[in-house]
Amino acid sequence: MFRILYGTILLMALSFPAMADVQPFPALFRTQDIQAEGATIHVRVGGHGPAVVLLHGFGDTGDMWAPLAANLARDHTVIVPDLRGMGLSSHPEGGYDKKTQAGDVRAVLTKLGIDRAVVVGHDIGTMVAYAYAARYPDMTDRLIVMDAPVPGIPPWDQIVRLPALWHFDFGGPDMERLVAGRERIYLDRFWNEFAGDHTKFDEASRRHYAELYAQPGAMHSAFAQFRSIRQDAEDNRVSMATKLTMPVLAIGGEKSFGANEAIVMRNAASNVTELVIPHAGHWLMEEAPETTIAAVCNFAEGKPVK
Repeated sequence: MFRILYGTILLMALSFPAMADVQPFPALFRTQDIQAEGATIHVRVGGHGPAVVLLHGFGDTGDMWAPLAANLARDHTVIVPDLRGMGLSSHPEGGYDKKTQAGDVRAVLTKLGIDRAVVVGHDIGTMVAYAYAARYPDMTDRLIVMDAPVPGIPPWDQIVRLPALWHFDFGGPDMERLVAGRERIYLDRFWNEFAGDHTKFDEASRRHYAELYAQPGAMHSAFAQFRSIRQDAEDNRVSMATKLTMPVLAIGGEKSFGANEAIVMRNAASNVTELVIPHAGHWLMEEAPETTIAAVCNFAEGKPVK
């Protein structure tokens, strides 16, 4: 049985005291806000060389990628957006389907003068990363997806019925009222239940992300990310008719999605490398940072992944 996950605020970092406790991006990174269609996307950019885009998921923001970004920036241009409605990006009413969010990523890269990129996603970021590769295959050098199903891609019909994914249909005004002021309690459920070792998701990180998700409109947008999944499934069933041909790395945590990440991606892509990270649950960057960073960096360079 699968064990799975899922899983207009443009304020300066000083507005969030807990942020100081989370590993910062290197000083060489700059931040900027870039207009996409109907949203303002907060982006961190640093390094020089071939481009790599890092897409976060629910329960964190682009801040999760700081250790990986520091490694990649030695010989890559690294672009780390907050997805629309999350982190320091704006909170539009709509556009949370992953095809539209892929367009957000493309708008960011175009504004930065970047044509091609390696695209990396975790959790909801995996869903956006697949949508991006399907929509812009000629601009995607390599695709790395981490510990998340992709709506509509088999065995989706079995995955979506799992009790662990009840939050896919959780949302609306009453649910927002229930969670308001209790964001930390709600988020702890994901950080604890989807982890192989919940202590690896440390207290400083929990405070940091809980503050961000407690900002006005943040949980409304987060619920919208999940409630768009039915539309995502319809879009992806169309997209999978044309298999991706770029190299794909499918990473799963042994105690979470595991080898099923590659099973899913082999239904959508023709050149898939599988990696299961031992002892890890869903939170790969928190639970197994060294292994995860090595795998992503090697695959981005076209080197063997162990």
